[in-house]
Amino acid sequence: MRSGSRVAKLRRLLLFEISWPLVYALPAFLVVLTVIVFVHEMGHYLVARWNGIAIHTFSLGFGPEAIGRTDRYGTRWRLSWIPLGGYVRFVGDMNATSATVDADLVANASPELAKRLFVNKNVWQRMAVVVAGPATNIVFTFIVLYALLIGFGRYEITPVIGEIVVGSVAEAAGIVPGDRVLSVDGYTVRSFDDFQRLVATAPQRPVTIALSGAGGERVLTVVPELAEITDQFGNTHKIGRVGVKRTAGSEDVTLFRPSPIEAVGMTFEEVKFLIDRTIAFLGDFFVGRGQIEQLGGPVKVAKISGEMASLGVMRLISLMALLSLNIGILNLLPVPMLDGGHLVYYAAEAIRGKPLSQRVQEIGYRFGFAVVVTLMVFTLLNDTIFEAIRHFS
Repeated sequence: MRSGSRVAKLRRLLLFEISWPLVYALPAFLVVLTVIVFVHEMGHYLVARWNGIAIHTFSLGFGPEAIGRTDRYGTRWRLSWIPLGGYVRFVGDMNATSATVDADLVANASPELAKRLFVNKNVWQRMAVVVAGPATNIVFTFIVLYALLIGFGRYEITPVIGEIVVGSVAEAAGIVPGDRVLSVDGYTVRSFDDFQRLVATAPQRPVTIALSGAGGERVLTVVPELAEITDQFGNTHKIGRVGVKRTAGSEDVTLFRPSPIEAVGMTFEEVKFLIDRTIAFLGDFFVGRGQIEQLGGPVKVAKISGEMASLGVMRLISLMALLSLNIGILNLLPVPMLDGGHLVYYAAEAIRGKPLSQRVQEIGYRFGFAVVVTLMVFTLLNDTIFEAIRHFS
């Protein structure tokens, strides 16, 4: 009976705490995903057009076409029934990955069409088309963050240390109340929130903190301890902490509105920080320090999208910018099937002076497909079954 009770509890957890919230989050998730995919694929499309490449299809989603139209250039623009991605397919390609070509079409193409085929473009043009997708995601993030900063400014609290937790990392490092934080890992700290975020995103990793205080300026290196917090939605997060506090009243909070020029530098630094922390997060898994529960797939992204939407449109837009950056970076990983895998092949071609054999490329794509599918399945299980088990235990 006890075992049956535990199973029933697990079922209820899966149904009511994980499944039902996703139903309400689905519209926000689809909006976020559609915009990010459109931006990514539009990068591929525009650079392909600029290089005179014939484009067969621009699709948002996979599977059968829901609606579509063909433009005057012969490109089919379509919305497909499975809204979990998208692709740009070039004329002469057998599929959306450009992994294999239609040999008969390429061999029998007219001279006019032949010079417009993706496969016949030089390696640098093909590399430009591939890198354009992730690059556009990163540029999109910059534009969104810049627009939000210019349009709304940011609230700031003077980054002065208020209290030190007894026995904490900060106390051991010699940080004292009244110290003003100047930077963390080279990133300028303008607000106490900046300091908290920079430390929180570096759990168990050394960070360099520049301070000014009674004894002048000094630089310390500390390792934030791993701490677990629960947000307003009941989600648990593992973050870095050094053990400092700052009590602030309304008089300590100011609204800072940078000039358009100043905002460029601030946004550039923010994007650089996000890229740095994303790469560090991925790197943690290669050295065995990564937290498996921190990985998220479509289910987790959908859940977070719904939560951000409940806090307002601006929070959802900010999430969209962050996810766009993450997708851009992930697509640059050197895994066949991803844009980074294509770049590896084309780099090898540029060095060798000729493409890799079709067999080598096919083996690579099969390996890449296996890696991508395995990761998708794992993140799906991590978002649902494993998450339920963690709650249950």
